[in-house]
Amino acid sequence: MDPSTLPTPPTPPSPHSFQVDLRGLVDLLSHHLYSSPKVYLRELLQNAVDALTARLAEEPGAPARVRLYAEEGALRVEDTGIGLTEADVHSLLATIGRSSKRADGLEAAREGQAGFLGQFGIGLLACFVVADRIRVVSRSAREPGAPPVEWTASDDGSYTVRTLDQAARPEPGTTVHLVARGDTREWLTEDRVRALARDFGALLPYDVRVGEEPIGELPAPWDRSYPSPAARRGALSAHCREVFGFTPLDSIVLDIPLAGVRGVAHVLPAAVSPAQRARHRVHLKGMLLTERAEQLLPDWAFFVRCVLDTDSLRPTASRESLYEDETLATVRDALGAHLRDWLARLAAGDPERLGAFLAVHHLGVKSLARHDPDMLRTMLPWLPFETTDGQLSLEEFAGRHPVVHFTRTVEEFRQVAPIAAAQGIGVVNGGYTYDAALIEALPSVRPGTVAAELDADTVTAHLDPVEPAEELALAGFLGTARARLDALGCEVALRSFHPLSVPALHLDDRAARHEQAREEAAEGADELWAGILGSLRGEAPRARLVLNHLNPLVRRVSSLGDSELVGTAVESLYGQALLMAQRPLRPADSALLNRSFLGLLEWATHHAPEQDGT
Repeated sequence: MDPSTLPTPPTPPSPHSFQVDLRGLVDLLSHHLYSSPKVYLRELLQNAVDALTARLAEEPGAPARVRLYAEEGALRVEDTGIGLTEADVHSLLATIGRSSKRADGLEAAREGQAGFLGQFGIGLLACFVVADRIRVVSRSAREPGAPPVEWTASDDGSYTVRTLDQAARPEPGTTVHLVARGDTREWLTEDRVRALARDFGALLPYDVRVGEEPIGELPAPWDRSYPSPAARRGALSAHCREVFGFTPLDSIVLDIPLAGVRGVAHVLPAAVSPAQRARHRVHLKGMLLTERAEQLLPDWAFFVRCVLDTDSLRPTASRESLYEDETLATVRDALGAHLRDWLARLAAGDPERLGAFLAVHHLGVKSLARHDPDMLRTMLPWLPFETTDGQLSLEEFAGRHPVVHFTRTVEEFRQVAPIAAAQGIGVVNGGYTYDAALIEALPSVRPGTVAAELDADTVTAHLDPVEPAEELALAGFLGTARARLDALGCEVALRSFHPLSVPALHLDDRAARHEQAREEAAEGADELWAGILGSLRGEAPRARLVLNHLNPLVRRVSSLGDSELVGTAVESLYGQALLMAQRPLRPADSALLNRSFLGLLEWATHHAPEQDGT
């Protein structure tokens, strides 16, 4: 066979390496991973603290110091940590993404325990956010005889390594030198470095100073000893003002030993929207991780702001938020339990402080009680509800009334409250957030209690009927009224009730409103859709206009002899009752209001006394 006709064997693949555009990577970090250039100092502190942790693990008596010196746009950070050899420098500092904390298996042995802060090996890279050159001088504590080594890197991806004589670094540890770029000098001023160091490192368990000024505040405010509970509250209140800028209603010390969580929850002094995401400060092994931890607490706990230190929660890659995992979910539940216990303690022993809290944050507690029968049972004597008897707890209201009637909207309550109160019907306004759900849950925590939604039949049944003879005498008037309102899906009833100033009451329920909406939609639909809507017609009760026989205006209208005028007047009473009930007006209702207003105006002008013009 001719060799030239044989197929050419495939060329074996040749190995290549990714080329990293370091400047592009730094731009990505500064604009997308990190929220602010200030994180460069956190990364420097973190590397220094991890170096101290590594050395102390091998030499428990070793010095543990970090010093930061800032002057004229330059920063020097010195630590007495484990240090690096020349091999470490080539292997670790020059490889993006590799963590020096994994140099010898020490990290693997301590995985999941309190120890190193860093997990992603990008610490020094963050320094390029503020500087275009990094110089590191380090001496290893693991190889005492090895000379100091200098690593100098530029943001173009190049670096140099050289060994120095012993005088350059007499003791083990590392020094990092930064010189600010022209547009970032403000981040390396002494005042800014001091403020950032205090913010990030106030809870670090080592001797950290800017110059000779300590930045630590250990023990943390929640771990200090105080001569009295009042002194503790005062100190924690001062801490809240410093961190969050407000004076709390109360401060709750949080302690979850199994999760390595300690801290404090400060109760907001003013109400906030439940939809507003709360932001909390979280320290990881003493280092500030984030000021915007939104998922730390259950959603119902929007009335507190927390400061925590933890050694168990995992940070995201930017180390500026928390990783959502099973550990965080467990901590969140435990923190929620702490807040429930605090509320239970107030209910049991400090009703005055509880009252002050509920005056501001009853909505948050109602949200909790809605999902927690024990909390609902605990808070029944304290949670305020709007009722026809005034502002009362459900416990007190249920003790007064055999049936806890409630409305589902504020508008319904406003409409029926005066009439229901005058007839002796107890009604709770369930129109506010969570209230209807809590009222419906009441029988489950208070056996024997009956909770029922107030409907038109219940209200009408409690109104005094008119004497049969009187109602018979008004049959013509009622017939005209019913004929006029029948097209609007509204029945007419005549009752006697207080207050006398209310001429008419518009009553309906959800089923009636649903039927009205269905009929309205069917009127404007095409033949096919109208047929579908027609098949959905139910047996829902119709809305009801209850005329007050005791009202003088109703009596005068019922005595009119002109049926057309009676019809117009009844339409006006219907429109006025709708407006009082704050019901959304349908097109037919708006047309009726216009028609009745113009009709009455026309009648009034035709029957007004003639003027002589003088």
